[in-house]
Amino acid sequence: MSGDLVVVFGGSGFIGKQTVRALAKHGYRVRVAMRRPHLGHELRVMGDVGQIQLVQANVRFPESIDAALDGADAVVNLVAVLHSSGKQSFDALHVDAARAIAEGAAKRGIKRFVQVSALGAAPKGSKYASSKYAGERAVLEAVPTATILRPSIVFGPEDNFFNRFGAMAKFASAVPLGALPLIGGGNTKFQPVFVGDVAEAIALAISNPAAQGRVYELGGPNIYTFKQLLDYIRTETNRDVPYLPLPFFIAHPAGLVASGVFGLTPFAPPLTGDQVIMLKRDNVVGADSSALTIQDLGVTELESVEAIVPTYLWRFRPYGQFQTKQNPA
Repeated sequence: MSGDLVVVFGGSGFIGKQTVRALAKHGYRVRVAMRRPHLGHELRVMGDVGQIQLVQANVRFPESIDAALDGADAVVNLVAVLHSSGKQSFDALHVDAARAIAEGAAKRGIKRFVQVSALGAAPKGSKYASSKYAGERAVLEAVPTATILRPSIVFGPEDNFFNRFGAMAKFASAVPLGALPLIGGGNTKFQPVFVGDVAEAIALAISNPAAQGRVYELGGPNIYTFKQLLDYIRTETNRDVPYLPLPFFIAHPAGLVASGVFGLTPFAPPLTGDQVIMLKRDNVVGADSSALTIQDLGVTELESVEAIVPTYLWRFRPYGQFQTKQNPA
């Protein structure tokens, strides 16, 4: 309902920023719970004056969660990491934090709760996927009316997929024998979904009573193989770099080594062993026959990769935005 207060955990991240914008557009008052609110200045201007509030909260401390939930009508949990490291582990953020936020909401009688999970969440498989599934269970145990959203790869100007491989293509073209890793033959299927469409789905899930207690799989309008996406990135970045075929049995230990090496630095590893395990399963809508789709939430006009990705992937071209594209061999 317009004017209700929605508390967003993880609102300063890639999906979170667009979620705050979408909620404000729908007329909600938004409170963004974040560890360092002094760094969230850009969030304040995503709504009318006073519509968006930033508060300090740390998901490892239940009392700060409770303070952030004071007066809330609904909650959105977007807290997540793409690779596990130290205190920022999959279990700590995907499971323990989700449980703490949901239990805090339950104590205050909050029934509208949106948990953003991931397509492919399952009790077995990669640590990322299994922790996402465990987080879903923890939330539903505390708040049975919670809505679970499972997006595929989420793309947009700050994404961690197209930008990552765009940067890898740029780097590969600058070093001798540089190449892009083609893992498992590149046959894994993905259904990338635009971050703005995910944010709209979150806002609609908050407002729709029929969404309570349901699971939604969020995918974009098209399905691609991993190789097709890499081909597209090579074309858009004008980086005619070769592929380095990496069977799963080679890619997995290579990812484990990368995780160990980059774990000693402040930088994210280019590939982890857990991500290789994830690539063994298709990431498309339909895996859960009981789940609904993004269209069922009312988001029916979906943005495509081809419409959005060129607006930011040009930054990885050798000569900038207006360079004429070549077709890689």
